[in-house]
Amino acid sequence: MLGCDAMVKCLEAEGVRAVFGYPGVAIAPFYNSMLQTDEIESVLVRTEQNAGHAANGYSRVTGKVGVCAVTSGPGATNLITGIATAYADSIPMVCITGQVESTLLGSDVFQEADITGAVESFVKYSYLVKDVKDIPRVFREAFHIANTGRRGPVLIDVPIDIQNARLDKFSYPEEVVLRTYKPTVKGNAVQIKKLLKELVKSKRPLICAGGGVILSDAQELLADFASRYQIPVVHTMMGIGVLPSDHGMYYGMVGNNGKAYANAAMNEADLLIIIGARVADRAVNQPDLITENKVMVHIDVDPAEIGKNAASTIPIVGDVRAVLTQIAEMEEEIKVAAHKGWVDTLDGYKKKMIKKRNPDPKYVDPAEFIRLLSSAMEDDGIYVADVGQNQIWSCANYVMKKGRFLTSGGMGTMGYSIPAAMGAKRALGSDAQVVAVCGDGSFQMSMMELATMRQHDIRTKIVVLKNNYLGMVRQYQHFNYDDNYSVVDLYGSPDLSKIAQSYDMPFMRIENMDGVQDKIREFLDHEGSYLVECVIDPMDLV
Repeated sequence: MLGCDAMVKCLEAEGVRAVFGYPGVAIAPFYNSMLQTDEIESVLVRTEQNAGHAANGYSRVTGKVGVCAVTSGPGATNLITGIATAYADSIPMVCITGQVESTLLGSDVFQEADITGAVESFVKYSYLVKDVKDIPRVFREAFHIANTGRRGPVLIDVPIDIQNARLDKFSYPEEVVLRTYKPTVKGNAVQIKKLLKELVKSKRPLICAGGGVILSDAQELLADFASRYQIPVVHTMMGIGVLPSDHGMYYGMVGNNGKAYANAAMNEADLLIIIGARVADRAVNQPDLITENKVMVHIDVDPAEIGKNAASTIPIVGDVRAVLTQIAEMEEEIKVAAHKGWVDTLDGYKKKMIKKRNPDPKYVDPAEFIRLLSSAMEDDGIYVADVGQNQIWSCANYVMKKGRFLTSGGMGTMGYSIPAAMGAKRALGSDAQVVAVCGDGSFQMSMMELATMRQHDIRTKIVVLKNNYLGMVRQYQHFNYDDNYSVVDLYGSPDLSKIAQSYDMPFMRIENMDGVQDKIREFLDHEGSYLVECVIDPMDLV
């Protein structure tokens, strides 16, 4: 058996079903060995960055490790943005890169790049394989590291001579023993009891939930905890989906682009329980303010995040699902009064603080369109938002049921939605409803993936909110540079009807809100891929 055959065997042992990537000479042995397996599909993307995004989407809807594989040099460096995007949002991935011959490393040969050094800031760990006998151990460790503790991407760099070297005996390790890597799963029982005591005393408790709740598959546990004691719940952008939109304790997203009543709840709470969130600037731009006059509990699997941006009164390190399970087991020891008065106050804020829009009827209102689209989607549908104004409109108006909302939160990577939706669709199969929503700027960053969708029969639906601008930057320049618009005009963009035609996709242009619900229904009911262009007011603001 060759090293490249062993790499494929490792992926089979991990239950991998798809590898998103782009071949080249340095990774050719691996892709040649992939021809020998019927268990794993190779999906050819059209640029390496999107291999990372597709593996990202695949991982997020399955809870498994997404896998991508590219060649050395520019193939590997092109992948860095996909790796950084996953790292910022704690998405588990294993990224395989080919490398030049190990004897030539450091001599600046053709397509050599120090990729392990280049990604040091954006991975949980990286490996440069120097001995073919290490392949089974390295792959076993990589998958374990990626999907435990605070999840994230792991890179495996494999020189071409190691891929072609002979491995006398293949044995995949059953266990992983890493002396220096032992992430904490269960929370400290003493700290959890302190939390429960504060909950007894609290008059205005609030939960702020982040993406860690979803990564731990703890949404039901959170809903039970919030419902039992009438604790209102707000969330970060990565926490969209922790509760359905119609849940009685749901009070929306916090932060600069969040709901005013959610931010008011953060300010007025006397007990703030942050669960699986980083307290990053987009959600909390003045961390010191949220700690004033309140007890702050921070629950996170990564001890480095606790206290990093805001001091916590009661730090609890542990996996969110494990900690919420422990809380449920200890709750019988205490008696917590319901918090109806606090809930009534927030309900009053919710009615008073709703922002009213005055959209131009000549165009599609993106906020209302997104509300109608997400409402019409299947209960378990997957909505993938890109970055820019479309992301903020999506976060503010998406109607959450039982599905998933995916977006690039921490890195804010434009061009994310189409490849991520593609990965999610490949993971869930032909019956899954997956919709990507992007702006005309972000669409042009990944429209080459329409070819991947066509080649591999990945029937993803796409909505493009078209305003002929890089809308978020234009809006920033509107407020900060007195309408001196610099390099934001998208003049020269393609005719999307012709783009759709060239990829054999049906196309629909929606110019205003007339009959829009019927048009959404036609779009969603169509069995295959579909491209919809919504013409929106170029001067509209989020």
